[in-house]
Amino acid sequence: MPPERVKHGIISEGISSRFFKVQAAKPLHAQDPSLFPITQESEILPEKADNKDFCYPVTSQQRSMYRTPSGKQLTPHQWSVYDFVTTIPHGKVTTYKEISQAIGGSPRSVGSALRNNPFSPKVPCHRVIASNLFLGGFFGEWGKDHKTGKRYNDKIALLSQEGVHFDSKGHLLRPETTLWKIV
Repeated sequence: MPPERVKHGIISEGISSRFFKVQAAKPLHAQDPSLFPITQESEILPEKADNKDFCYPVTSQQRSMYRTPSGKQLTPHQWSVYDFVTTIPHGKVTTYKEISQAIGGSPRSVGSALRNNPFSPKVPCHRVIASNLFLGGFFGEWGKDHKTGKRYNDKIALLSQEGVHFDSKGHLLRPETTLWKIV
C-alpha cells in the first residue's frame, strides 16, 4: 500500500491539510524538484548534503521510526514546524512569529525546532527570519554581534541563491516582494 502524504494549504482561517496517495515512496525532491532548486548545496552545507536519496518522513510509521543523528525522536511540534516550513515558497521568507501563530506554540519554540532541523536544507529553515526582519539565527548560531559567523554566512548564501537579500546590518531588503505573509 502506498504511503499517505499530507499537503498543507493556507486558508484565511488557518491551515488546511488534505491527504493524497502516491504511487511509490519517492524522495520528496524526486517528486517535485522545484521544491529544492539549490544545485550547489554541498558547497554551503556539506555535512547536510551527503544523502542523495533524501526522503522526508511523512507517514506516522516513518516518523515513529525516525531518529535524529543523535538518536532522539522528534516531537509532534517539531514535525508540525518542519511540515509547515516546507510550504514556504522558493525566494520567500517568513518569520518565527508567523509560523507560531499558524501552528501554535511560541516563536521561540519554532526557533528551537529549526535549530535542531535534521533535514536542512531540504526542509528550508533558512527561509525563516526574525519578526523585525533581521536575518536571525541558523542552527543555533547568531554569530558575534548577531551578524557574523559561518552559519550566518551560510544562511545569507542560501537565501541569496533564491533571490532574497539583506542589507549590511542583516535586515531584509524588499520585504514587499520577498516576505511571505501567512493569510
